[in-house]
Amino acid sequence: MRHVDDAERRLAALIANSRKLLVLTGAGCSTASGIGDYRDEQGQWKRAAPVQHGDFMRSEHVRKRYWARSFHGWPFFSEARPNDAHRALVDLNPLGIITQNVDRLHQKAGSEQVIDLHGRLDRVRCMACEAVLQRSQMQERLASLNPWLGRQEFTAAPDGDADLLLSQEQIDHVVLPSCAACGGVLKPDVVFYGDGVPRSRVDEAYRWVDDCDAMLVVGSSLMVFSGLRFCRRAAARGVPMALVNRGVTRSDELFDVRVDAPCEVALPGLHGAGVG
Repeated sequence: MRHVDDAERRLAALIANSRKLLVLTGAGCSTASGIGDYRDEQGQWKRAAPVQHGDFMRSEHVRKRYWARSFHGWPFFSEARPNDAHRALVDLNPLGIITQNVDRLHQKAGSEQVIDLHGRLDRVRCMACEAVLQRSQMQERLASLNPWLGRQEFTAAPDGDADLLLSQEQIDHVVLPSCAACGGVLKPDVVFYGDGVPRSRVDEAYRWVDDCDAMLVVGSSLMVFSGLRFCRRAAARGVPMALVNRGVTRSDELFDVRVDAPCEVALPGLHGAGVG
């Protein structure tokens, strides 16, 4: 039997006393599913920062580089399955889950009340007419237009990306699909760095924060403001707050309980605390 320390006992007590638990999740919730994260336990980048929204929209070269890498990373990303952390959160039956992840693993595990704060990688959106297509359709079009691309060596990276050694000339030879409806630029239906979360999505998340009686953050260093703002609002309301994460966060001082452990280890069994 695994040893349970004092922090985990206090976490269980916090959850047992909650009837409207709100959960915020980050990349650490999905690492046990084989999806890599961007930051180490000190909150520092493990690798180059992800593509910027402005660069993607301004530069065809950046778009070609992105889609060439995504062509290889998507099959591995799409095959990821929920882990024990996702399943444990289903058992907790929270008020809702605000996730910074774009993998839809909470929904695959069975959670229904989920806000995909940063969007979802299984969809592609036209930046001109807002038409939406499935990422699998984009994959088929990329393969049809670039039969040579599938022969390149690569290593899977976070969020459906891949480390791929292509020369500038090879990147320039990538042929990109355009929107079938209007010919516009196609982009993953996710919030890239430098872009903003849609206001309607933020407002819905704030309504959950204002309705909750406790908040649990799972697998997030809170280094980006898009998730941190909800923690600050909950703290301002005085609701009890708990964190399950490896390493430091941007705002450790906000939390009443802090469990430094892998999510898939610390969360299972908490449903016995009496939430729901």
